[in-house]
Amino acid sequence: MATQAGPDEAWMARAVALAEGGRGVTSPNPMVGAVLVRDGRVVGEGFHQAAGGPHAEALALAAAGAAAAGATCYVTLEPCAHHGRTPPCADALVAAGVARVVAAMADPDPRVDGAGLARLRGAGVEVVTGVGAEAAAEQNAAYLTHRRLGRPRVTLKAAASLDGKVAAPDGTSQWITGPDARADGHRLRAEADAVLVGAGTALADDPRLTVRLPGHGGRQPLRVVADAAGRVGPAGHLFDGEAPTLVATTPAAPAAAVDAWKAAGAEVLICNRAPDGQGVDLDDLLRALAARGVLELLVEGGPRLQASLWAAGLADRLVWYLAPLAIGGPGAPGLLGGAGSATLADARRLRLASVDRLGDDLRVVAYPRPTEGAESAPIDRGTPPGFPGPLPIDRGTPPGFPGPLRPDPPEPSPTGGA
Repeated sequence: MATQAGPDEAWMARAVALAEGGRGVTSPNPMVGAVLVRDGRVVGEGFHQAAGGPHAEALALAAAGAAAAGATCYVTLEPCAHHGRTPPCADALVAAGVARVVAAMADPDPRVDGAGLARLRGAGVEVVTGVGAEAAAEQNAAYLTHRRLGRPRVTLKAAASLDGKVAAPDGTSQWITGPDARADGHRLRAEADAVLVGAGTALADDPRLTVRLPGHGGRQPLRVVADAAGRVGPAGHLFDGEAPTLVATTPAAPAAAVDAWKAAGAEVLICNRAPDGQGVDLDDLLRALAARGVLELLVEGGPRLQASLWAAGLADRLVWYLAPLAIGGPGAPGLLGGAGSATLADARRLRLASVDRLGDDLRVVAYPRPTEGAESAPIDRGTPPGFPGPLPIDRGTPPGFPGPLRPDPPEPSPTGGA
C-alpha cells in the first residue's frame, strides 16, 4: 500500500520545483528554492536566480512581509550563516520571526556546513532536516560534487549507433542521431558551465560547442580544449569569439602555438602532464576549472578523452544517445576508447537512471556504481584552491525547450582522440 506524502513533503516538493528556475544560471552557487507557509497557505516563495543576487529565502521573506512571523520555511538547502555577496539567510529568517525551518539537506560548503542550522536552533527556531533530501541532492549534484570533491561534476555525452559506434570506419558521424536528440544535447550545453573536447575532436570536427536552441539568449558555456602538444590551430570555430575559449595544455606545447591561441582571444591554462606522459593531467585540469567556479562540465569527445576520464574515476554521469542504426566492423570507433576492461569481472557496473525516447532515438542516462569495496564517491580533495573567485556573468535563464535547431553548419558528434 502506497504511503501518502505529508504536508512537509508536499511543500518541499514545491520548493524543489521552484529551484529548477535557476538551472544553468546560478553557478558557482547552488539552485535553491524556498516556500514560506503559514496556516496552511503560501505567504511567500522564491528561488535563487543568479550568482550575486538575492538568495531564495530572502526573496520569499520579501514576498511574505509581516506574514513571515510564525511561518514555516521550506528550503532545499541549509540557509547560509556567513556574509558573502549577500547577508546571512539564517539571520534574516530569525529576524522575520520564522518559527520553523524545514531544510532538505545541509550545505557542504565549508563556510556553512551546519552553521546555518545551528544558528537557527540557537535562536529557538525549530529545525527539521532530511525532508525531500534525495530530490534536492539530485538537483544539486553538480554543486555537491564541487564542494565535496573539489572538482566539477563530469558528464560524458556521446551519440552512437545501437551497436555502440560513434562513427563509421571512414570517420563520418553526421548525423548518427536525429534532430530531437541533437536538440537535447544543446539543452545539456545550456545547463553546463563548460564543455570539454580533446585535440583530436577539435581537429576532426571543428566544433562550435555553443548553445543553438531557438531563441536562446542565455549564457554560452566556456569552451575547453585539451591539447597537450599544440596540435590545434587558432583558425577553427572554437576561436570565433561566439563564446569564451580556454585551451588546456602542458609545458610541451610550442611557444608559437601558445602565442597563437592567445592572439586569437583564447585563455591558455598550463597544466601538468598526465602521469603516463600522454596528454593533459585531467585531475589537474578539473581542479583548475573548479577554482574558476565551474560546477557542471560536459565532455563531448572524443572516445579517448572520455575513456581517460572514465578510467581515472572522474566520470560521474553518462548521457548516451543511441540511434536505430547498426554500423558494425572492427574499424569503427566505439563509445569508450582506450584499453578498456581486460575481463568481465573488471567491467564497471552502471546504475540506469532513465531511458527515454527522443524521436527515433533513445537517450540513456546512467551513473557508475562504486567498485567492490570502494566508497560511493571519489576521495574528497578539499575545497578548490582560490575559491570563491570571480563569478561568471549572469546572461539569463535558458528559454523554453524543446524545439528544432535553427539551421547551422554541421555540429560534431564525439569522434577523434584526446
